[in-house]
Amino acid sequence: MMHRMERPSNDEYFMDMARLVSTRSTCIRRKVGAVIVKDKRVLSTGYNGSPKGTRHCEELGCIRVQLNVPSGTRHELCRGVHAEQNAVAQAAYFGVSVKDSTIYTTTFPCSMCAKILINAGIKEIVYDQGYMDDLSHSILKETDVVIREYHPAGSLADKARSEYPF
Repeated sequence: MMHRMERPSNDEYFMDMARLVSTRSTCIRRKVGAVIVKDKRVLSTGYNGSPKGTRHCEELGCIRVQLNVPSGTRHELCRGVHAEQNAVAQAAYFGVSVKDSTIYTTTFPCSMCAKILINAGIKEIVYDQGYMDDLSHSILKETDVVIREYHPAGSLADKARSEYPF
C-alpha cells in the first residue's frame, strides 16, 4: 500500500521561499523577501538591502532611524532597494519576463513597489503581513491585479521544524 506524501500547497511553498529569501536582507528595520512565480516555477527572488556593491545599513546605520522617519512614509529616504524591486530588477537583468506572474512577498508592497509591479505586468500579489501605505492600496484598487493575503493552513514547514528542530 502506498502512502500519500504530505506536501505543502503552492502558496505555502512559495511563501516559505519568500521568508527564506528575507533572511538575506541587510535592512536593520524590516526583513522582506519576495519570490516571483509563473506556472508554478520560480522566475526571480529579491530581498531588501543596499544596491549591489554599496555598503549596507548594518555598517552605516539606518538613515530612516537617524532622521526618525515613520514607517510607510518617505520611501526615498532609504539606501535600500525593496524586495519586490530587487525581484523585478533581477528578472530584467537576466532577461526574464515577469508579465502575468504572481509575486509572493512577506510584506504588502509599498506604493513605489506597487507601481513597479503594475507596470511590470504582475497579475497577482500574495502577501503575508500588512503594511501601512494607503496610497499603495488605493493605486492597486484601480487595477486588475489580484491581491491576496496569505493564510497558512497549518504550515508543513512549521510542522517539519517542530519535528526536526535543527
